[in-house]
Amino acid sequence: MNVREIERLFEQNLHDLGKIADSINDCVMFVINRHINYTDICISRCPLCAFNNRERYLLTIDEVVKKAREAYSEGATEFHIVGGHNPELSVEYFEEMFRRIKKEMPDAVIKALTATEVYYYAKKNKMSVKEFLNRLKDAGLEAMPGGGAEILVDEVRRRISPNKCSSEEWLRVMETAHKLGIRSNATMLFGHVESIRHRAIHLYKLRKLQERTGGFISFIPLVYHPENTPLNDIVKEKTDAVDILKTIAVSRIVLDNFKSIRAYWVMLGERLTEVAVRYGANDIDGTIMGEKITHAAGAKTPEGLTVDRLIEIGKSAGKRVGQRDTFCNIIRWYT
Repeated sequence: MNVREIERLFEQNLHDLGKIADSINDCVMFVINRHINYTDICISRCPLCAFNNRERYLLTIDEVVKKAREAYSEGATEFHIVGGHNPELSVEYFEEMFRRIKKEMPDAVIKALTATEVYYYAKKNKMSVKEFLNRLKDAGLEAMPGGGAEILVDEVRRRISPNKCSSEEWLRVMETAHKLGIRSNATMLFGHVESIRHRAIHLYKLRKLQERTGGFISFIPLVYHPENTPLNDIVKEKTDAVDILKTIAVSRIVLDNFKSIRAYWVMLGERLTEVAVRYGANDIDGTIMGEKITHAAGAKTPEGLTVDRLIEIGKSAGKRVGQRDTFCNIIRWYT
């Protein structure tokens, strides 16, 4: 499938796309997880972001471990740990953090640091991405989230995230991680200044990298929330439900070599998430305790959902609902 063919999918009728996308899935999944944002200090100051430098905080390792411990006691199997590009931090900060979490909670998965964070901290610590990731893998890193991808077209990145790594650098970080045995997710932030062609290029690049490495697990189409961001002068409100559902459906069709396409309920809201599971999404992420980044940009969704509510959302599609681990292995089915 080439870029033009992907563009043509966006031109098709929404409901026709939904039928095709929905036929690819046979279940809906979720994970019990906790988001831990170790810092909001970030020198990149991206126009798209409402999170950076709001409080100017940096969690101690004790504080991070405490948050992980509390979530673990509530059944969390995954810790999603991301922050900013903080010039105060060294590789040792993350090594100690990961070692302490794994020592205390060895069966929980550490999914941490976006590709842009890895690129920044490796460069700051004067080491290659491979060396940086190897050190973190030895300390307990098992997976990476998909953030920082935004749109993998540099003319767009120069407008929305000019101080982050380039498209090719993001892709190279992920390819390096995959070759080291570190699995990852991938995202696409859409509904701002990008075009449909830009989205098509983004999906094409992800599909081609997955064909080479097989290292991606999930794809998360992220709806841009402009409130409280510098980009709000250009993008006044988030995109509409039709565009969101069409993007999810196209993503499922194009990225059929990914295990899951997520309806990220924090950005969609619960009602649209229920619809999205009929339009190609087979993953509603998780309990997401402690999410801050999207809420800083104006999301009005709860600060976490219960397992019962996630099951209810999943069952609304008439499919089997399963609790998964980070790698989309089903831990338990709910019938």
